[in-house]
Amino acid sequence: MSVNIPATAMVFAAGMGRRMRPLSESVPKPLLRVGGQPILDHTLDRLENAGVKQVVVNAHWQPDAIHRALADRAASGRGPLTVEQPEPTLLETGGSAAAALRAGRLGPDAFYLINGDVMWLNGPVPALRRLAAAFDPDTMDAMLLLGAMTRAVGEVGHGDFAVDAHGRPRRPRAGEITPYVFTGMQIVSPRLFAQAPEGGFSMNHLWDRAIDAGRLGVIVHDSLWFHLSRPDDIAAAERALHSVFNPDVDNDI
Repeated sequence: MSVNIPATAMVFAAGMGRRMRPLSESVPKPLLRVGGQPILDHTLDRLENAGVKQVVVNAHWQPDAIHRALADRAASGRGPLTVEQPEPTLLETGGSAAAALRAGRLGPDAFYLINGDVMWLNGPVPALRRLAAAFDPDTMDAMLLLGAMTRAVGEVGHGDFAVDAHGRPRRPRAGEITPYVFTGMQIVSPRLFAQAPEGGFSMNHLWDRAIDAGRLGVIVHDSLWFHLSRPDDIAAAERALHSVFNPDVDNDI
């Protein structure tokens, strides 16, 4: 089956990483190493393998380190093409993506948005390809990849979404613990940003509007994913990866 893979993407790498301190005091969180290389490289490798041609990477905390990492990657011949978006003022996820759109860095078609503090293992079909195959630009303004709380490594709170029998997402009710959490991976249409506010804002505002309009799609990831928010999460991810790739070794995760 032919899948329309987005040509562009954006990776959010501008956060301060306060919860990751002291590890993030001298290294931006996306440059912390897991599984032998920086988190950012894992994401860029997956985007390149999916067929993405250009990736916008924003930077705020220690932007020079992000610049050097991207320059070193390009010098070694590793793709995809990266475009830096320095942000002297933090714009949050929605504001950063809106700024990239206004600057013409993401093009006129749908694109991937990936959080800078996540990693994932692919199931039988790579997650980015599954997202692209499920996204319908005629009926959706965004498609989120959700993860089951039971297959998450790292702190994930009480869940972000419930999903009904028809695959439609909704927000948790008061006091409710929902089974799914946002994995940090999504495809969005530029249409989602119509009438978006200026300055910094969260993607949550746009998702809620899309839910109300019946134009937010979701699918559930079919393998492990890692939310790397605290130092303990890095250690947990390393243990989980060791267990997955060394199944015959007695592991205590």
